[in-house]
Amino acid sequence: MSLYWIERNASYCGRLDGRDGAGPFAYPREMEPSLIKFLLLAVVGWVNREQQAVIEYLREENRVLTDRLPEGRRLRFTDVERRRLAVRAKAVRRRVLRELATIVTPGTLLRWYRQLIARKYDGSARRSPGRPKTRAHLAALVVRMAKDNSGWGYTRIRGALQNLGHTVGRSTIARILAEHGLDPAPARPLQWKTFLEAHWGAICAADFFTVEILTLHGLARRHVFFVIDLKTRLVELGGVVHEPYGEWMHNVLRGLLDEVDGFLLGTTHLILDRDPVFTADVREMLADAGVQVVRLPARSPNLNAYAERFVGSVRRECLSKLVPLGDRHLRHAVLEFIRHYNAERNHQGVGNRLIEPRSAANGSGPIQRRKRLGGILSFYHREAA
Repeated sequence: MSLYWIERNASYCGRLDGRDGAGPFAYPREMEPSLIKFLLLAVVGWVNREQQAVIEYLREENRVLTDRLPEGRRLRFTDVERRRLAVRAKAVRRRVLRELATIVTPGTLLRWYRQLIARKYDGSARRSPGRPKTRAHLAALVVRMAKDNSGWGYTRIRGALQNLGHTVGRSTIARILAEHGLDPAPARPLQWKTFLEAHWGAICAADFFTVEILTLHGLARRHVFFVIDLKTRLVELGGVVHEPYGEWMHNVLRGLLDEVDGFLLGTTHLILDRDPVFTADVREMLADAGVQVVRLPARSPNLNAYAERFVGSVRRECLSKLVPLGDRHLRHAVLEFIRHYNAERNHQGVGNRLIEPRSAANGSGPIQRRKRLGGILSFYHREAA
């Protein structure tokens, strides 16, 4: 508090209304201005000494606390603590901060304050570099269209997206397909699922599975050949043989191609693996009958999934629960399971329905159980009233 301020206010107190000694703050005429100046200086000095004492104490306390830190260690401040110190430091000049025993340097305090201001107007967290990414559901739609349609190029996919109200550039579509490992249209192969559905109702699959039977000479392996219609899931037993060979396979398929009641009648495609038993003569006979052979790649059982599913069913539900005693017993067991499979077993692949139901679903007679293989296979139905 300066002497000029004291003199100015003292003069103001005496001349508030423009006359000496008048006004609410007027002092007695006998009280000299010098006495008021002295009293004000005394009060200011006392307050200043008290504040200086507090400041000196806080300085010393900071020195003591700082000296107790291990050598080479620094205090770690939280963001809230930095903000509080920065706000207080802004009101003090740098020169004064240098004279104080601060726990951080004056430059650090002022830098924190500048960072506090910059953070207030920082919008980097609300923006990302470059163009915004394509939305996930839109990218998934592009990939879906490319997988479902092997002949669609970038422009065709772009047009299909426009039909749905989405605007996507060709380069964006190309980038999305590249990120998902999909080739451009000419090099993108036709999916196996699409091929099967395109020929639904006219395509069958054939395969073998092996069974160990018990004979008088011990265990012996038998090969069971079957054909399955992929649309209806109907299965036909081709034959049971000790070791298949080309001539035997030729005769079996010729019976399946019978013009009257052959199982392959009306079939245009037959899926076969690369077993050498399917010789060139066998394939030529199928071609002459109007059946195109689709040969699977080597070691790719997943591409013949319907046939593999049947093999799993016959093993799990039938063959694993009995001991085949010779060829006749094995053939009987497989035929019984195929009859049960075609007419008495519900299939999830066709809506959990029967393939060829032979009994009324809503009869009025008593409920009956039809047993096959001694009760291993069961079917419940109502007898006609």
